[in-house]
Amino acid sequence: QVTLVESGGGLVQAGGSLRLSCVTERSVFSVNTMAWYRQPPGKQREFVAEVRRAYGTDYAGNVRGRFKISRDDATNTVYLDMNGLKFEDTAVYYCAAGERGSVWYWGQGTQVTVSE
Repeated sequence: QVTLVESGGGLVQAGGSLRLSCVTERSVFSVNTMAWYRQPPGKQREFVAEVRRAYGTDYAGNVRGRFKISRDDATNTVYLDMNGLKFEDTAVYYCAAGERGSVWYWGQGTQVTVSE
């Protein structure tokens, strides 16, 4: 069974920063686009950012310029550095392996709460 293990969530004041991490198996990490999604309270899950095997990245418009996604092939880890956090960034953040619309594996989620 494939597992994606997220860490780094927590409570932060508006304007603050957090770093999320997600580690998985090499067999998954090496062949897939890795991504972060989030599900705000009472809303549907939404795309946040992705990093492809060749290190190309893409971001949702509402996080571009504030969040940065990166991957470390040596440790099979994908990171999401979140700066300038806003109240509306409050959500459960999920790590994912696969392309948008075709995600193969999901993590269990980590809560990020931004206080105003």
